[in-house]
Amino acid sequence: MRGFWVLTRKRVSVLKFSRTRILAFALLAAMLAGCGAGGYTLPSASAGGGRTTASATTSTGGFVYDVNPHVLLANAQDTPDAFPLKPSQCVAAFGLACYTPQLIRSAYDVPSTLTGAGRTIVIVDAYGSPTIKSDLHTFDLIFGLPDPPSFSIVYPGGSPTYNPLQHHGETGWAEETSLDVEWSHAIAPGANIVLVVAANNGGDVLDNAVKYAVAHKLGDVISQSYGAPEAAIRGNGNNLQDQQAHANFVAAANAGISVLASAGDSGAGNGATFDNALFPASDPLVTGVGGTNLFMSDTGVYTNETVWNDKTGCPFTCKDGIFGASGGAPSVLFPVPSFQAALGATKRTSADVSYNASVYTAVLTYLGFLGPGKNGLYFFGGTSEGAPQWAGIVALAGQQAGHSIGYLNPKLYAASATAFHDVTVGNNSFGSPGFSATAGFDVPTGLGSPDAAKIISAIGH
Repeated sequence: MRGFWVLTRKRVSVLKFSRTRILAFALLAAMLAGCGAGGYTLPSASAGGGRTTASATTSTGGFVYDVNPHVLLANAQDTPDAFPLKPSQCVAAFGLACYTPQLIRSAYDVPSTLTGAGRTIVIVDAYGSPTIKSDLHTFDLIFGLPDPPSFSIVYPGGSPTYNPLQHHGETGWAEETSLDVEWSHAIAPGANIVLVVAANNGGDVLDNAVKYAVAHKLGDVISQSYGAPEAAIRGNGNNLQDQQAHANFVAAANAGISVLASAGDSGAGNGATFDNALFPASDPLVTGVGGTNLFMSDTGVYTNETVWNDKTGCPFTCKDGIFGASGGAPSVLFPVPSFQAALGATKRTSADVSYNASVYTAVLTYLGFLGPGKNGLYFFGGTSEGAPQWAGIVALAGQQAGHSIGYLNPKLYAASATAFHDVTVGNNSFGSPGFSATAGFDVPTGLGSPDAAKIISAIGH
């Protein structure tokens, strides 16, 4: 049986408005907008503790993935020209904060002098979105961003027909595509974007899409907002699908391509009652991104962060229900890499870094494929929000360096602790025992969330 990738993304509907109403909102947003190897030895095919790799294109032991979007319709009287863009106003109106690209860039100290020019971000998703190019353009109009220099879509296995009635998961993948493309662009608006669309969400099909991106050197950094709980992978690491994916990451590291993946949205257990890391974030050749609740002032001044966990630390009274919690757990497939062992870890843990992920501290994302009366801005959360934004930061570092950054983890772990916001409050116990945040490196949030300017200074050379 073929395996399937699960998305790590949550969304809540905010507004439904026609394209003609966007212009008024765009004017308001425009006004607000003003407010490599680096000396490291690259891994060989046996990287990851002596594991062997295979070039198989099909799976002999299926791991299964699904899509679980969360939707909350906003009040009918909400209109774009009256929509409150300040986080405090959103909390008062909706019970959750709303963050624009300008606010996120400010809070995470993204330098305005860098845009990602000359670098290319690769987004890998299944099915894609029938309106992604126009949706990105609309997103840019709303928030006063330039269109990317180049935005291309590649279909390694053929172009799928968007038919959510036949394939119920396609809507979720289209949502994910919008989130990934729009928010990687929000962080690195001058970078080129290549969207690699797998024909379906079979694990082997998505792995082949990554393989294609690496073999054809489509870009400098690859973002993956999907994963599979390790417990669902048969053979405890011997699954051909898993081996194929790992071989892709070996090839990426040797080609100087950075690879990121989200660490999961269901706590340390990722749906299990025991701690259960998410793959491919658990692969030591991949930079896994955990999740936080990011708090900031109405002008984008960073305040603090806690581990994203709606059950134990939900912001703003959690009035719309429980959505999820950050992944991050020890791997049973990979031994501890040296860069984590140096910090006291005894096993490979799947969150190397972290980023805002809570639906209650959400980012605004435009969807244009849902149909009349439904298209518009939506609140999004999940660790898949963080992976593409970290990819944007890597693109900025690549611009400063003048070349791709390459295998990322050793460089991040060698960076000064001051390059990260240390997350010390909260845990990711969400149906499994989970882990608590501590000072310094920890399981739910890794090294912490980025001070982008300092991260770029540390790795962008």
